Amino acid sequence: MPGFMTPDQLAARKTRALDAAVAAGRELGLTVTDATVLYDAFSVVVHLAPAPVVVRVPTVLPPYADPDTQAARQRVELDVVGWLAEQGHPVIPPSPLVPREPVQQDGFSMTFWQFVELDKSAEPDFAQNCRLVAALHAALREYPGDLPFLSAAEPRFVTEGLAALEGHPELIEPADLDRARREWEILEPVVSSRAGFEATFPGIDFQPIHGDAPAANIVTTVDGELYSDFELATLGPVEWDVAALGPECEAAYNSAAQRQGMRQLDEGVLRVVNAVGMSRAVACLALAPQLPMLVEALKPAIDQWRTMPFAGGLSD
Repeated sequence: MPGFMTPDQLAARKTRALDAAVAAGRELGLTVTDATVLYDAFSVVVHLAPAPVVVRVPTVLPPYADPDTQAARQRVELDVVGWLAEQGHPVIPPSPLVPREPVQQDGFSMTFWQFVELDKSAEPDFAQNCRLVAALHAALREYPGDLPFLSAAEPRFVTEGLAALEGHPELIEPADLDRARREWEILEPVVSSRAGFEATFPGIDFQPIHGDAPAANIVTTVDGELYSDFELATLGPVEWDVAALGPECEAAYNSAAQRQGMRQLDEGVLRVVNAVGMSRAVACLALAPQLPMLVEALKPAIDQWRTMPFAGGLSD
């Protein structure tokens, strides 16, 4: 595992991503004179001002995620969000000023989105957002494209991340890593294939889902709430999109789902997808050398994970 990036290295990476976004935008014919970085964590998000275009440039990635594999996933996101926008659903749409395709520039693979004005005074209401997630699921049921099964679980990422953490007690205690590995031996077959999931949870239906905590990725703009960040869009159980939000949010989702004519959340599936989410959180520590803030940011999740049922209650 490489050493932690220094502040200077992190700043240089942000600058490279910014420069690549600007260069790509200009090559696509956009006027860019005052580009601004809006966000810098797993991705560098750049507003190509004065053009009403925002570019998302992923920068913190597992070793196997080369630009071509990123672009394949980005095409899925662009297609799903583009379809939702065409149906009139409230999303941050792909920018209409450039082709709806990932763009590769200077080793990065990036996507272009319409700029929206955020309401910075708004406070997140996760219960209300879960009601909106039910509405999103109702819309996504009609999506006509093919999606991979539960790719948002990222089994390869978890498997390789846990392996990379071996011998790094500064990132995770050996006892915790041992538990994570034993849990993943049980959980990995469940989420790695549709057949594995159906064998564990017969009768649970699947549909297109957001894949990446949609209740936390609903943004409030001056014109209302919009769904955003569909990077992990996939086919799977709706429980995946409501995991780890707690009883109040689950109840809010169930109430809205009932009005939409959809089924209620399954408690057993929720426990297991929560456990898979925690496996992903532990594996995420392997990315800490690329994003040192993860060490502190993930501590609350790791503390919570220690109190949760082993492997979501599945027998080992």
